[in-house]
Amino acid sequence: GVNPWIGLIDLFRFNKDNWGIGDCVKPIKVEKKLGKTAAKIRIEDDGSYFQINQDGGAQKLEKAKITLNDCLACSGCITSAESVLITQQSHEELSKVLSSNKTAAPNQQKLVIVSVSPQSRASLAARFKMTPLETTKKLTAFLKNLGVHYVFDTTFSRNFSLLESQREFVRRFQRQTEDKKALPMLASACPGWICYAEKTHGSFVIPYISTTKSPQQVMGSLIKGHFAKQQHFSPDQTYHVTVMPCYDKKLEASRSDFFSQEYQTREVDCVITTGEVLRLLEQKGVSLSDVDSAPLDTMFSSVSEEELLGHSGGGSGGYLEHIYKYAAKELFGIQVDEVQYKPLKNKDFQEVTLEKDGTVLLQFALAYGFRNIQNLVQKLKRGKSPYHYVEVMACPSGCLNGGGQIRAEGEPSKDLLQEVEKLYESVKTEIPERNLTVQELYEQWLGGTNSEKAGKMLHTEYHAVEKMNSGFNIKW
Repeated sequence: GVNPWIGLIDLFRFNKDNWGIGDCVKPIKVEKKLGKTAAKIRIEDDGSYFQINQDGGAQKLEKAKITLNDCLACSGCITSAESVLITQQSHEELSKVLSSNKTAAPNQQKLVIVSVSPQSRASLAARFKMTPLETTKKLTAFLKNLGVHYVFDTTFSRNFSLLESQREFVRRFQRQTEDKKALPMLASACPGWICYAEKTHGSFVIPYISTTKSPQQVMGSLIKGHFAKQQHFSPDQTYHVTVMPCYDKKLEASRSDFFSQEYQTREVDCVITTGEVLRLLEQKGVSLSDVDSAPLDTMFSSVSEEELLGHSGGGSGGYLEHIYKYAAKELFGIQVDEVQYKPLKNKDFQEVTLEKDGTVLLQFALAYGFRNIQNLVQKLKRGKSPYHYVEVMACPSGCLNGGGQIRAEGEPSKDLLQEVEKLYESVKTEIPERNLTVQELYEQWLGGTNSEKAGKMLHTEYHAVEKMNSGFNIKW
């Protein structure tokens, strides 16, 4: 019953039929009794577990609860999202905190902040047939009616992720002669990919991965490390929720790297998926399209005069495009206005090349989905990878197609994805370097772009996970 594949929630949620999902290595709870011999376990066709007693009777076993840290510590596998009983990362947990706030004494109440991803916003907009701006205003109103204090947009924190990634790439490029693992730089915003890399390829691939935090975790640093203090709340009295297109973001938020020992709190307390927002609306008997609009919280949101802002370069954040343009200018003095993608084996593996006088100066790629990722890693291991940078995402078609997005009802999934992409790309784009609020925060919050604090707040590290000695391990 053990699933030998890598434990990535979104991957399995998507590809159960294709990849053959099994059960977790920790699926059942067996009570041990002193003086008793070990019981036999019978597994039924429907996946149920029965303990066979000495008298021949059978007792059905309850499934064990698996924490997110169990998932991260497991080097074998985890169940699909439907089977993992997540206790601290759900819309029910958010509801509990909001309910508790209503009855708590003023000094015991928490400051509740929700940061919404632009991919989730596009998915909700498609479901309720609204524009992204209408969706944002109505979602803000809905959440505030529940008791949320501020609603922000992780497009804003993505400005930091893009800027840091750009600078990090240039530094790596300049030291590639003395550091053989400086390049290719591999994107770090996808926690499914990070989990796979740590568990399956560990110390080999980790040096290549960008140390820049994802937009979710940059927002976590900004909320707990800056905004909370401005509002006269300690980090542990601030409850920060993100709305994401991806279940693996729950795993990311639970990493020990993003936990404050001083305040005993996480940068992101709770991650809920787009689908969970829909369930929350349904539980309250509300259609988002019927909610009255509310003004947007503009402090940490990408908004310009009642117009939402986004980034160019596709629905997974635009890392390749921003780094490519920046590096072309910074390293070679070449202005790139439009990036030309060259699809290879499939639309989820594409190349971008900068040439001058027949010489290749930069070669970038995007690799989405685990089959393309596997091919990329194998090329790396054989020393055959020609790339300087790769935008790596676990989900086929990238983040807009994340496992936490709202599923199609009565229409082909492909049509829904195209509509979500269209809505996502309908937002006006901004250039991170020109965002004045971001510039101010670099100075006021971080003490400059290259400061020690900027390094601590905007970057992270990775850890090779020791493999279990199991016959189920598969060598990729």
